[in-house]
Amino acid sequence: MLLTGCGSLRPRQPVPAAQVEQAQIPGLPGVRMFLHPLEVDMRLVDRSLSNATSRVADRRRPLTLLALSGGGADGAFGAGLLCGWSAAGDRPEFDIVTGISTGALIGPYAFLGVACDPELKHYYTSISDKDIFKKRGVFGILKIRDAVVSTAPLADLIAKQIDRARLEAIAAEYRKGRRFYVGTSDLDAGRAVVWDMGAIAASGHPDALNLFRKVLLASASIPVAFPPVYFDVEAGGKYFDEMHADGGVMTQMFGAMFLSRLMGMARASEGRLYFVRNAQLRPDWKAVQPKLVSIAGRTVSTLIDTQGFGDLYRAYLIAQANKLDFNLAAVPSDFEVPREGEFDPAFMRALFDQGYQQARGGFPWNKVPPGIELINH
Repeated sequence: MLLTGCGSLRPRQPVPAAQVEQAQIPGLPGVRMFLHPLEVDMRLVDRSLSNATSRVADRRRPLTLLALSGGGADGAFGAGLLCGWSAAGDRPEFDIVTGISTGALIGPYAFLGVACDPELKHYYTSISDKDIFKKRGVFGILKIRDAVVSTAPLADLIAKQIDRARLEAIAAEYRKGRRFYVGTSDLDAGRAVVWDMGAIAASGHPDALNLFRKVLLASASIPVAFPPVYFDVEAGGKYFDEMHADGGVMTQMFGAMFLSRLMGMARASEGRLYFVRNAQLRPDWKAVQPKLVSIAGRTVSTLIDTQGFGDLYRAYLIAQANKLDFNLAAVPSDFEVPREGEFDPAFMRALFDQGYQQARGGFPWNKVPPGIELINH
């Protein structure tokens, strides 16, 4: 107890507040940007989209964006929806794909298209807790102190999913003008960070594969439960580190603004937003145990669920202002299948099938976020 109690914390050199905007990944400038409702540098957004306009300028079809939310094992719903959409035969090749947390893990498959559906189905119907995290004992928690579990299994899983061949496939789509963005949370800066995953893949940097994997891991690293992910950055000629966690800390879904900017740059007349919320849009009753982990976990999950509504309202407002077609899918409120553990294969198979069957028959997309009807009355 004495040894673990005196264990040292990870030494850190966080980026000073005055240099946050300058911080870049060494050798890979411009592959990320801050996203905050009050502080968005549209020049960075436009620069990221600049060579995407050539792909769409001469095509007479709606521009499309797919935004995938967090939700842990509930990501099986989004995975099933995509596979069912493919089976229906009218799933578009999305111009932009964005992902947060489990949505970030689905993102590469959604971005690369129908050919990846079998692998997407496999991972979201067969994994279990042991494939995602490893529990730490009391002494492990006291010694390391940054999380309840280790995500080494998830890091290994991401490494299997994202190899050099897949990285090059994503790079090839990026060069065609398509975009794949992933969100993480910079806990020091208190801002969402949007990573241009295609730019990372196409960079040719020797550390591109490792960085790509780290971003996916960071986006899915739920605070308190999972340890944060650290990124080495450079600012003002000095080196620092940033602490990143689940993108859902800052936002559950994003991207409406990206599509509206791309439409303006490409002079396109029609755009469609597809938002997939990997959760139910209703309160979820749960008996909370009078323990630190249970209380903390319930608090974080409730905050994230509530925040998701605000993200949808913001996206809808952008859609209305820019005449974008708004489409929302979420786990049906009447879906009730018990689960054992966080990642229960039986539960995930049932949820996958729910999304698959709905999409295969023509998904009943909601045209407004929940609660809008109350405002209109």
